[in-house]
Amino acid sequence: MRRVVIISLTVFLFASLATAQVPTAGNVFFGYSFQNASSSAFGLSNVSRPNMNGWRGSLEGRVFPWVGIVADFNGEYGSHSFTTVPVEGPTTGDIKGHEHDVLFGPRVSVPVGKLRPFGEFLAGVSHINVESLSHTCFATALGGGLDYRLARIVAWRFQGDYVHTRFFGTRQDNARLSTGIVLRF
Repeated sequence: MRRVVIISLTVFLFASLATAQVPTAGNVFFGYSFQNASSSAFGLSNVSRPNMNGWRGSLEGRVFPWVGIVADFNGEYGSHSFTTVPVEGPTTGDIKGHEHDVLFGPRVSVPVGKLRPFGEFLAGVSHINVESLSHTCFATALGGGLDYRLARIVAWRFQGDYVHTRFFGTRQDNARLSTGIVLRF
């Protein structure tokens, strides 16, 4: 009986401590994402930058009223047309690819009326598939945005990020824009 009481008290104590660490405020975001990608991610050099479209989602838990921890997920999909001019004559081609990122980091935000501007630094992994090749690398994103409150728990987000990756041993510096709905809790 004594063992049951000790185990029950221990479980109750750890459960109480665990719930004290869970953020009580935050938000969930889901929306559209546009990325102007570096052509080196597609295995091309000296050509224009391909545009990629996709989705983006994030979950933020606030640890202080103005500081949160963010888990950010996105997928972008696109293709890039190119022309080569070998000795035999010009040929054209089309390369298709997609990129997925999983990033984590701090976000600082301050409410100003219906607006909540924020800045963030995220780090994690990025994975790209181009035709039959794939590669995973470390990725970072530095950016910010603005949430516009539509209702008490609903806002609309406009966000821009600079995303840095190193696919296939070459550096990519990409611009990413996102917009969508935010549900606040």
